[in-house]
Amino acid sequence: MGHDRAVAAFAIIAAGADRPGIVAAVTKVLVELDVNLADTSMVGLRGTFAMVLVVDAPDHLGAGDLAAALAPTAEALALDVSVRPAAERAPGAPGDGGSRHTLTVYGADHPGIVHGVTRLLAERGANIVDLETHVIGPAERPVYAMVLDLTLPAAVAVADLEADLAEAARELGVTCTLRSADADVL
Repeated sequence: MGHDRAVAAFAIIAAGADRPGIVAAVTKVLVELDVNLADTSMVGLRGTFAMVLVVDAPDHLGAGDLAAALAPTAEALALDVSVRPAAERAPGAPGDGGSRHTLTVYGADHPGIVHGVTRLLAERGANIVDLETHVIGPAERPVYAMVLDLTLPAAVAVADLEADLAEAARELGVTCTLRSADADVL
């Protein structure tokens, strides 16, 4: 897309049964509309595929136009698709004086790990921008692994958050490691 044209940002969320060709079919519709992909995240988990696309569309296209254009592809691939205006920036984003960090969590698999960690982060004003979990290891001793990318508001002292995470880790029976994230790494 040309940089001199007015654009509108939209978030497109699609999910359905995993199969080859979903990304190609959805992006075909978008390129035909002169819509540019800005940020994307796509994942296949246990036979389900989900994608979140933040796109820049020519300003004459609205969310309804994009949804209507994607409808035949969504129907053909049995996808649930929604389109909505995209937010300008996440709270606590580095441009707002915040900082990016990666948090890794490992421990014996049991209910409550995700909630315990994310509740603490929410209470401290951290914004989770990506979260991935997997159960790894042998079936008789499964280990829960979680990696979170977050933005911290400038007002959050990293040392204080690390101390809070250490306490939560003890309570949850996991280990938590927080490190600064390099802005150039996806």
